[in-house]
Amino acid sequence: MTDALKRLSDEGVAIWLDDLSRKRITSGNLAELIDQSHVVGVTTNPSIFQKAISSGEGYEQQLADLAARKVTVDEAIRMITTADVRDAADILRPVFDATGGQDGRVSIEVDPRLAHDTKATVAEAKQLAWLVDRPNTLIKIPATKAGLPAIADVIGKGISVNVTLIFSLERYRAVMDAYLTGLEQAKAAGLDLSLIHSVASFFVSRVDTEIDKRLDALGTDEAKALRGKAALANARLAYQAYEEVFSSDRWAALEKAGANKQRALWASTGVKDPAYKDTLYVDDLVAPNTVNTMPEATLQATADHGQITGDTVRGTYEQAKAELDAIAKVGISYDEVVQLLEDEGVDKFEQSWNDLLKSTEAELKRLAPEA
Repeated sequence: MTDALKRLSDEGVAIWLDDLSRKRITSGNLAELIDQSHVVGVTTNPSIFQKAISSGEGYEQQLADLAARKVTVDEAIRMITTADVRDAADILRPVFDATGGQDGRVSIEVDPRLAHDTKATVAEAKQLAWLVDRPNTLIKIPATKAGLPAIADVIGKGISVNVTLIFSLERYRAVMDAYLTGLEQAKAAGLDLSLIHSVASFFVSRVDTEIDKRLDALGTDEAKALRGKAALANARLAYQAYEEVFSSDRWAALEKAGANKQRALWASTGVKDPAYKDTLYVDDLVAPNTVNTMPEATLQATADHGQITGDTVRGTYEQAKAELDAIAKVGISYDEVVQLLEDEGVDKFEQSWNDLLKSTEAELKRLAPEA
C-alpha cells in the first residue's frame, strides 16, 4: 500500500468519508479510518441514512424505544440520524480541536422536502444545530435558489454550513456571495467570525455521467474525444472562482475580522464509468485548502493505487475553459445540464427521504407494543 492518502493530506486536501452508519460508529471502524486512513471528517445525506437505517443494524433498540413512546415517523428519523451524527462528532472531536475547528466535522442535511422553502430551511437548520448540539457539526443546505438566502441567514446566526448540490459555476459564485453576506450579518450582530466555518460541495462525477451520455448520443469522433473532460474542467474552474472571491477586497475585510474561507469540497467523487480510473476525481483534483469527500471504495482505491503528484488544478484553467467551450460547440447546453442535475439531485434525496420514512414507519408499527 502506498501512502497516497498522506500525500493527499500533505497537499492540503482534507479527506472526509462520504458515509455513516451506526455499525461504523459502534464497531470502531470510523475511529480506525481516522487513525489509519487520514480521514478528518464525515458527510451524510438522505441516501446514506436511508441505506444505513434500512439495513437495521444497530438501530433495533432505539426503534423499539421510539415505538413505545409512539413518536411520529418524522421525529423518529430525526432522533435516529442526530444520534448518529452526535456520536460521530464526538469521535472526531480530537481532530476538530487539533485543527482549530477546520476539520473533525460531521454534516447533516436539512429535510430535502424543504429545498424550495427558504423560511422552513432556516428553521430546520436551527433545529438541527440545537438537536445535535456539537460545535463540530455542519448543517447541509442545498444550493437551490431558495437555499441561497437561507445559507446567508443561517451563517448570519453563527451556524456553520455545508452547502450541497452545487453543479454550476454561476450558482457556486452565488453560494460564495451568500456565505460572505452571512458573515457580514454575523459581524454586524457581534458574533465571533472565527467560530463560523463552511464548505461548498461542488458535485463532480454526475457532470461527466450526463454530458458523456449526450456526447455518446452525438456519436461523432469530435464528441467522443470530449468524454470524461467536463467534470474535471467544471471543478477546476470552480477553484479558479474560489481563488478570485477569496482574494477580493470584500473578503479581506472579513478575514481581518477573523473569518474563515469557505473551502471548496469535491463531492460525488466515486467514478461512475468503469472506463475511467477509479481515483480520477481524487488524483486530478488536488489543490490546497480543499476537501474531498469519498465513498469508502474510493478511499480504499486511493490508498491502494492513487497517483498524487502535487497540485493538479492551478495552471489548468485555460485548458478547462477550452474543454467546456468545445462541449458547447458540439451542441450540448451547459446551463441545461447543470439545471437538470440540480433538479435530479433534489429529487433523488427527497425520494431517499420518503423511502426512509416508509421503512421506518413500518418498523415502528412492527415494534409498537400491543394495546
